[in-house]
Amino acid sequence: MYDEAIKPPEFDMSELENLFSAAMPTSGHGGSGERPGGRRTARGAKSDRVHLIDLKRAHNCEIMLTKVKMPMPDVMSAVLVLDDTVLDIDQVENLIKFCPTKEEMDLLRGYNGETENLGKCEQVFLEMMKVPRVESKLTVFAFKSQFISQVSDLRKSLNIVKYASQEVRESIKLRRIMQTILSLGNALNQGTARGSAIGFRLDSLLKLIDTRARNNKMTLMHYLCKVLAEKLPELLDFNKDLAHLEAASKRQLKTLAEEMQAVSKGIEKVEQELTASENDGPVSDGFRKLLKGFLVDAEADVKSLTYLYSEVGRSADALALFFGEDPARCPFEQVVSTLLNFVTMFRRAHEENIKQAELERKKAEKEAEKERMKLSPLRIDAGEQPSSPLIRKLK
Repeated sequence: MYDEAIKPPEFDMSELENLFSAAMPTSGHGGSGERPGGRRTARGAKSDRVHLIDLKRAHNCEIMLTKVKMPMPDVMSAVLVLDDTVLDIDQVENLIKFCPTKEEMDLLRGYNGETENLGKCEQVFLEMMKVPRVESKLTVFAFKSQFISQVSDLRKSLNIVKYASQEVRESIKLRRIMQTILSLGNALNQGTARGSAIGFRLDSLLKLIDTRARNNKMTLMHYLCKVLAEKLPELLDFNKDLAHLEAASKRQLKTLAEEMQAVSKGIEKVEQELTASENDGPVSDGFRKLLKGFLVDAEADVKSLTYLYSEVGRSADALALFFGEDPARCPFEQVVSTLLNFVTMFRRAHEENIKQAELERKKAEKEAEKERMKLSPLRIDAGEQPSSPLIRKLK
């Protein structure tokens, strides 16, 4: 394979080894960063850091600290006085994610070295461990911070549902339109088994737009609007009675129930932490006093909110029953959606009727103008020659 007469060049073995030899692991634990007992160390210019917490979690914890932007002792002091002017809700929720677990706390309690030799995450965890049940306190803090806005938003949504239901049931104009639709349906079905109905299904409202006249020029919805415009014009703006209908269509009773449950559970956690903190000693004295004051006001708000929630549930069921529907089969959301679609279709049909009437008026005017133009020459040809006053005088 090679010529033995040609000698290969000599190599500088020292250089070759320095450049390409595999790095031999040093003795002991320096290469892997492990110390006896499973502790990892991070090499630094001046000193080694001891890491007891999973490196990925520790790294994420350090990222979280950049968002808090204040020393951990100050953070814990703010938590113990429930000061939401120092910590916003996003910062509190980030802190909750990085509360030390039981296993992590056990690791830190078992460490016998110098605290300053620990990694940044480990030192943060040790500071958090000075506050009894820190995760529970942070959770209560987060709930308190959001309580006013949470209750306000929920109350607003519940009132929208309540008002929408009341407006529909109390609208005289809507009731008269429904009676007109029933009469219209009975007139169309006269002589049949369906010609003497005493009511109709709610979803029949949306079928008015599908029923077309023989000439295909209008639908039953357009005809309804035409009849009302001619005979009962005062009903055409019935949608003004339903001021909260559109807003109510964006609410889901299931979501409101979940929000109500979240508020109730939050109050329960506050009560539990208040009871547990009685055994914390002086460290939680201020926390406990402030939490008691919050709980007194919060319980009163939740009590009134619970009453409103029950009232809204009854009102929502009453809306379906008002139209002769079963609330279980035709829930509030379906009723409101159907009514909102009916209002939209009704208004569109009425506007199209107005445009069509305007087109027909202009067309009639043009036809009349054409007829006048045709008759004018005929009068002249028939001997009706125009003459001046002077000519008439001479005659």
